[in-house]
Amino acid sequence: MADIAFLLLTFFLVTTSMVTDKGLARQLPPPVPDGLEAKDIDVKKRNILIIVIDGDNRLTVNNEITDVRQLKNKVKEFIANKNNDPDLPEKTTEKVPFLGEYPTTKSHIISLQSDRKTEYQAYISVQNELMTAYRELRDELSRSKFGTSFAELDVERKKAIQKVYPQNISEAEPKSYGGTE
Repeated sequence: MADIAFLLLTFFLVTTSMVTDKGLARQLPPPVPDGLEAKDIDVKKRNILIIVIDGDNRLTVNNEITDVRQLKNKVKEFIANKNNDPDLPEKTTEKVPFLGEYPTTKSHIISLQSDRKTEYQAYISVQNELMTAYRELRDELSRSKFGTSFAELDVERKKAIQKVYPQNISEAEPKSYGGTE
């Protein structure tokens, strides 16, 4: 009886899979080498989308209160700047492999700022909307140019799409932006 129980236990351990937690995929900037100072970079106001989550988990986008469900579309509109709006990021024409000369908004920056009292779920919801916006933009371009989803592209074509829509998210250190004290 003990042998059968051991065999059953072994069988279930081998055939079941373990659920592993996945974190946020982020690549940190390299440290500043010794002897060099970090320099401030001048960025045009039109190239920055400021997203703030306050202590009450209220979301503002460029000082306009926004629902998290609207965030993805606002971010997509900002990054793509399809109509070359002068209030949205500058478009520059770049030589992109497989696409030739192609307009990009590579100078755009999404500045994500959160309060120290922001709930984890609110922060993750905003992160998810940002990633969804980039994923959808890349997928739309991939389908229109290559006839397949971004996820199904080879590495070189993915790099080309990422050159058109680079992920430029700046996350500031949490501080007090208001809300519950």
